[in-house]
Order: sequence, then C-alpha cells, then structure tokens
Amino acid sequence: MVTKLKANNSEDIDVIQKNLIINDFSIQVATPNGSGSQTSNLVLLRSLFKMGIPSSGKNLFPSNIQGMPTWYTIRCSQDGYVARRDSIQILVLMNPETAVQDITNIQSGGVCLYPENAKYNFDREDITYYSMPVKRLAKESGVSSALRPYVSNMVYVGALASILGIELLEIESALSWHFKGRQKLVDTNMPVIQAAFDWSQENLTKTDPFQAQRANATDGTIMVDGNLAAALGAIYGGVTVMAWYPITPSTSLADSLTQYAGLLRHDENGKATYSIIQAEDELAAVGMVIGAGWAGARAMTATSGPGISLMSEFAGFGYYAEIPAVIWDVQRVGPSTGLPTRVSQGDLTTCHWSSHGDTEHICLLPGTVAECFEFGWRAFDIAEQYQTPVFVLSDLDLGMNMWMTKPFDYPDKPMSRGKVLTADQVAKNGFKRYFDLDGDGIPYRTLPGTNQPGAAYFTRGSGHDQSAKYSEDPQDYVENMSRLRRKIDYSREKLPAPIRELNESASIGFVGFGSTDPAIIESRDRLAAIGVESSYLRVRALPISLTVSDFVASHDRVYVIEMNIEGQLHKLIRIQYPDLATKLCSLAHCDGLPLTASWIVNQILEKESCHNGKIKQ
Repeated sequence: MVTKLKANNSEDIDVIQKNLIINDFSIQVATPNGSGSQTSNLVLLRSLFKMGIPSSGKNLFPSNIQGMPTWYTIRCSQDGYVARRDSIQILVLMNPETAVQDITNIQSGGVCLYPENAKYNFDREDITYYSMPVKRLAKESGVSSALRPYVSNMVYVGALASILGIELLEIESALSWHFKGRQKLVDTNMPVIQAAFDWSQENLTKTDPFQAQRANATDGTIMVDGNLAAALGAIYGGVTVMAWYPITPSTSLADSLTQYAGLLRHDENGKATYSIIQAEDELAAVGMVIGAGWAGARAMTATSGPGISLMSEFAGFGYYAEIPAVIWDVQRVGPSTGLPTRVSQGDLTTCHWSSHGDTEHICLLPGTVAECFEFGWRAFDIAEQYQTPVFVLSDLDLGMNMWMTKPFDYPDKPMSRGKVLTADQVAKNGFKRYFDLDGDGIPYRTLPGTNQPGAAYFTRGSGHDQSAKYSEDPQDYVENMSRLRRKIDYSREKLPAPIRELNESASIGFVGFGSTDPAIIESRDRLAAIGVESSYLRVRALPISLTVSDFVASHDRVYVIEMNIEGQLHKLIRIQYPDLATKLCSLAHCDGLPLTASWIVNQILEKESCHNGKIKQ
C-alpha cells in the first residue's frame, strides 16, 4: 500500500539533515530497451560528474529485440570508487515487466521512483516511494504523440534533480553537450525536466537521506569510454588502415575511429591519409590487415570473441610469416554467441595461443581508459618491433561504458618501425628475411618497393629457411620455431610492466588484469578496514613478466581474480611458474555483470578463514 507523502515539518527536516548520505549512492534506471532512456541516463551521469562528484555509468542492455528490459546504473562515490555496486539505493522504475525483481533489489532504506497510477506491488515498508506524473507532464510538453515516450524519460531526470539536489544548470549543459549544441533538441527536452522539477518541489516531501552536493573531486578529469579512447590512441599511433566487421561490443571502436580520423587524418589538401574498410566478414577483415601490415601500413582490426575464432588462422599466418598487425578484442561472454551484451574476460588463452600449431602471441591488457588510449598507439610500435600480430584485450565494460580519467598523455616518443632495412643497407650488407643477426630472435625486413636488387622476398606461411625459400627440412623448421619462441621471450620484460602496490605487512596478494581493477582496489580498501592487509599486482601484458613470479613468491597466498569461469590467468601463471602453483588461488567468476568489490571481499573472507580461523568482521 502506498502512503501519500505528508507535508513538510521541522521534525522531518531535522531527521533527514542528521542522516544525510552525501554523494555516495547508486541510481538504477529500469526501462524497456529502445525507449530512449539512454539520453536521459547520460545526461544524469554527466550532470553529477560536472558537479564534481566521482561517478561512473554502466549500461546493461539486451542483445535481441526492442522492448526487452534494460538497466542503467550510475554510481556516485565520494571516495572515488567506480566499480559496479551490487546494491541499489535509488531505483527509477519505468518497466512493469521487471518491477517485482527491481523493487526486491533495493537496499533497505532506499528509494523507488515510479509513474503515478502504475500497478506495481508496493509491499515493502523499508523503502521510500515517490510517484511522478509521467504521462501528464509528457502530454503537457506539447510534443507529438510519437515523441512522448522519449520525453517521458526526462520526467525522472527532473524528479531526481529535485529529490537529490542535482543542479538544473548542469543538466541543461549536459543536454547541450549530448545534442552537440542543437538548441532545438535542448528546447524540446529541458522544459519537461523543468516541469518535473517544479512539480516535485511543490508536491513531494523528501524523506530519504540521499543528496548530491557540489564537490571538486572530478577537477582535471574527463569522462570517456574505452572504445573511443582506443580509437584516438590508434590515430595518434599512426594507423593508416583499419578493416573490420560489425560485432558487439567492438563496433563503436570502429565508428569512433571513422569519426575522428575524418577530423584529424588528412593532408594539406584535405585528402584522407587513411583507409577504413568494412569487410564482408571477420576473415576478410583480418586478411586485409595482414596484407596491409606486410605492405608497411600500420593496420588494425577490432572484433570480439566470435570474430577472434574466425581470425585464428590468419593470426597464425601473421605469427609464422612475421607480419605486424594489431587486433583489438573487446571481450564479451562466450562460448558461441554466448551473451553478446554482457562482459567477460574469457578470451585470454584464446588470444595468447590463437591458431593451430605452436603459437604464442603478445597480448596487451588495458585496465583503464587511459591505457586503452596508450595501448592504442603502443600496440603498433610493439607489432612492428617484433614483427608479429599483437592482440589488445579490452572488454564490454571497459569499452562501452563511461569512465572518469585524467586527460590522455600524447605519445612520448617517435614511432618505432623496428628493424626495417633501407635500399642502401641491403646493398651494403645483403638481406636474409628470417636470419637472426642480433640473437634476439627478431629478423630484419624490407618494405615492398625498396629499390634494390635482393630486397624482395616471398612471404611464406609454409616452411621456409633463413632466406625465405620454401623448405620442408626438419632442421629449418626447428630452427625457425625456436627463433620465434626466442623473439616472444625477448619481449617479456619489454612490454608494459605489471603495476605493483606492495604492502610489507601483507601475507596475501591479489593479481588481476583489465577491468576488474576498480573492484579489486575497492575490495582491498574494504578488507584493510577490517584488518585484512593485502598487496596488489595488475598484469598488463602477455607473455607473463618475471615480476609476477617475484610477487607471488613474496606472499603466503595470492588470489588471481578474473571474470571468466576457468581461471585463465591463474592457469597461465601456473604453467609459467609451476614451482609457485601451491601459492596461487583462483577467484574466477563470470555472470555477465561487471565484478563487484562485495563479491571479492566475501570470497577472501571465506577462503582466509580456512587458513587462519575466523576473521573479525
């Protein structure tokens, strides 16, 4: 039974003021997919961020048809935590199909906003309910009946602004930013927000403790998604060719590259200095990338798990023929079609060992949007230095959701093309394509068009000797494979190093990679608050650095935390360092949702209690 809110009185105001929860809550908006709520949600997120409140936004959307349930969660944290929070304090309930479960998920003491006259089961007495005249305000806005469902979402923006104290000036600014300054769209939506705000001010009495207050914790930061960051990094890394085929969740990376290359990559006559090709499938896309890499272009593709499966034969060709290429894998849940719009870290071993036969690929593992930018340009240097395909493993959460970050750092050194011979060098010293002159496993190459007899060679995915001549001689094969392994081993300590946060008093350590980073950081702090100290190491590249061995050896137990079912990083570390296997404990979990600190904390407390008895909680 819903009780109407009573009029304000001083006693109620005093209670609220004493128990305010400022800038520390999660808002979840439940809507049908395709209802236009994304604009409203992004406006809310940007408004809170521009008020100086550390914020993050996560979109949980269906993969199939319009009308299916979708949820958008905004987390505000005065302590700067941006991982998903597994409890919801404020629910905006706009979808009757999910109402029962959504109301159940509200934390005790939380809030539910809903359209008036909605036939929901409001049987919880430990939460606050606020109704909103959604249909009436949308109708009074004067927009056409076709547009009313979309502007209806602006009603909850205005109501939340009133209830939480979100500044209307920031909301209007966020609308203008979202619509790229198109004032007509701002003028269509802002009056609905203002009307909902005014109605809430006049008709609702605030009885909840949650409040947004202007702060300065976001000064000097920007908000961006990882796919856009990766695209910008590739542009500043000198990408000249991208071939791709659409697949969730990597499509926006290609779209962003197309958009910004058009702005940034052209000559003095306005002619494009790049080529972006939508291929007929993933096989064609990676084939184009390998061909462009052989020709001397900085070439890349972007895909997800199913695309990686299709690209595996070309990946092996690039490895064996030694052709630079960059392959972005924005991971999602598999196997097969899996859950296309859910997050996972399940492609680690697939990419590291992609292709039949003995292959071991270099993989970069960004854990922040800043690293998506950095690895966007650095991957090209690494691919050309080691003359090999380089995989960059992002994921849906990092790639498609909005994150706070410091502005990106411009590449700090010139492009490195690796061992490329000029015509004069070939004339002076000769040329054997697959000869290891320096002992590091990396041969010298020439680029097509090098004007010197003897500079050309056949690129072979079949057996070959040092001079690139066809060979089925067993010794040639063994020597070639040994050199390739030496080359990859040589890269181990020259790739982006793990980031270590050591705690001298800690007996346990955490190892993770990628977008689990925010949840691990938050869980480490929460555990420290109850007396459980830990160290943390984040792996940023494969093959695995010796730093990982040192880290594991210096702790009694090390928990490897990752978002997959099989514990793939845990297995890779055990394979690389079998003598340390007894110190390693796998904490692998994947349900399609971003990892939470609560899950990690509960797992650690349970497992540590087995070693040390009960831990004080």
